[in-house]
Amino acid sequence: MVHLSTIPKDNTIDQPLVEGMEKLNVAGTSQADQFTTSVYGSRFAAEDLPKHEMPEFEMPKEVAYRMIKDDLSLDGNPMLNLASFVTTYMEKEVEDLMTESFSKNFIDYEEYPQSADIQNRCVSMIGRLFNAPTAESDGDAAVGTSTVGSSEAIMLAVLAMKKRWQNARKAAGKPWDRPNIVMSSAVQVCWEKAARYFEVEEKYVYCTPERFVIDPEETVSLVDENTIGICVILGTTYTGEYEDAKAVNDLLVKKNIDTVIHIDAASGGFVAPFVVPDLEWDFRLEKVVSINTSGHKYGLVYPGVGWVVWRAPQYLPKELVFNINYLGADQASFTLNFSKGASQVIGQYYQLIRLGKHGYRSIMGNLTRTADYLSDSLEQLGFIIMSQKGGAGLPLVAFRLDPKANKHYDEFALAHQLRQRSWVVPAYTMAPHTDDLKMLRVVVREDFSKSRCDQLLCDIRLSMGVLDEMDKEEIKKHSEYINQHATHSGKSRHNHPHYRVVARLAELMRFDVSKLKFSWEALNVKQVEQVDPLWKIMLSSLNSSNGVLAEKASTNAKIDIDVEAKKWREEFGEVRAAAVERLVKEAMPDYEVFEEQKTTAKG
Repeated sequence: MVHLSTIPKDNTIDQPLVEGMEKLNVAGTSQADQFTTSVYGSRFAAEDLPKHEMPEFEMPKEVAYRMIKDDLSLDGNPMLNLASFVTTYMEKEVEDLMTESFSKNFIDYEEYPQSADIQNRCVSMIGRLFNAPTAESDGDAAVGTSTVGSSEAIMLAVLAMKKRWQNARKAAGKPWDRPNIVMSSAVQVCWEKAARYFEVEEKYVYCTPERFVIDPEETVSLVDENTIGICVILGTTYTGEYEDAKAVNDLLVKKNIDTVIHIDAASGGFVAPFVVPDLEWDFRLEKVVSINTSGHKYGLVYPGVGWVVWRAPQYLPKELVFNINYLGADQASFTLNFSKGASQVIGQYYQLIRLGKHGYRSIMGNLTRTADYLSDSLEQLGFIIMSQKGGAGLPLVAFRLDPKANKHYDEFALAHQLRQRSWVVPAYTMAPHTDDLKMLRVVVREDFSKSRCDQLLCDIRLSMGVLDEMDKEEIKKHSEYINQHATHSGKSRHNHPHYRVVARLAELMRFDVSKLKFSWEALNVKQVEQVDPLWKIMLSSLNSSNGVLAEKASTNAKIDIDVEAKKWREEFGEVRAAAVERLVKEAMPDYEVFEEQKTTAKG
């Protein structure tokens, strides 16, 4: 995911850690003697690397390489990052193939026809893996394309569903301006992006403390004449469970509801066919019209590559496909970007023919066994397992502390302790409407062997031992220190502060957006006009996508933050109310001035 970065003002650029360091009279190497045989004997080793403006002069390639390599050495070890689904191991032979193809622009089919043909081979293999119709009696052949990942694939699928729905509504002479999509509250954020970017209302099937996937009956009950489709997830981000696509499909057929299903198989698309081949989730179901998957997850390719396949051309409206010829040949294009490297597509083809079905089956079987071993071991340590075993879900383990154990620390404290041992095991709260369940998750990837699993279990035991020896107050201080000072905390500097506040507020609002009974629009538009205009964009987006923002203010009366905070406490509870209030104040640069105006008005 690309972060929005701030271009710092001149007066905010970081100052030297030691004041006056630049005034020390220490002889350095001259400009003429920029580089000797030693990188660290050059002047560059004693200077700050350029951060905000391009340097005037060149830098020797050996120095540039070493300085950047030294910076990158401070990153974590990808193999110990158990938060990510992304592939961290490929064979040297395929790495060489991919490196040799770095300069190829995949979109230039005329210049690189073989690379384009390799994509076609991948689409055909993946389509057949998903049981796309291939018999002559099945009508038009299935179609598909490569993408930079599942996020782009999902964007394309949502666009196709929306346009197809709009075309049908226009042909019937019916309104076509209020499309909606039904999906689980456990969806990955790219689904929310797609809905908001393309102005599609989100209709959520909320999880519960006992159920972490969609309920088929509730899902189908949310469908109306404006529904462009239903998203069913083959392997949720939170617990790795497979949602019941067949039950949703059968209910739609039984009730004669003309709505299509898209399968988000970002993680499960390369797992389920090899571990549970009899599970019906793909094009074997008549209502499934499109499927996406990520090649850079369990497709075993370095990021980023994804795939999207449609059952037939009729589910991909022609007006979305562009025909271009300015690279020397006529070509059809359905992408959100244009130029991209051919390396990842070539890497995917290598894995498909190198491993074959037997190879993928062996790897996914090993991952499933390792996940089950980890799950059983964690149960013996007293954890509650939230994920599925025996191949009924992705090879990951979601777990939490047993509340009956009365531990004086939580999952976040345990994650911090594991981080000190170089493991990245994410702690987070479950999807909305699950009583804010805290949990940890370990993604079992190809390079997570049983030996490494045993080492993780050992470190979990040691971390729990350390926390058991600490008292509650000590743990609280430790957590506060980490939140304030750790470079890996959520206070990352690479996110633009305005967007960060809006994102945090939007995330908070989604916990139960139906309970927003105060007027955010009044607060933004009428009372504090100086507030960043991004607020208005966010509010407009939420209003159109959820349709449940509170009543709009009809007067210019000022909003009393204290009174509203009391309402928030009643609606949300103390913890969430405090977070809302803090975010409001944080997002209002002139909050103090506003408070003075409010006090004056009261006086």
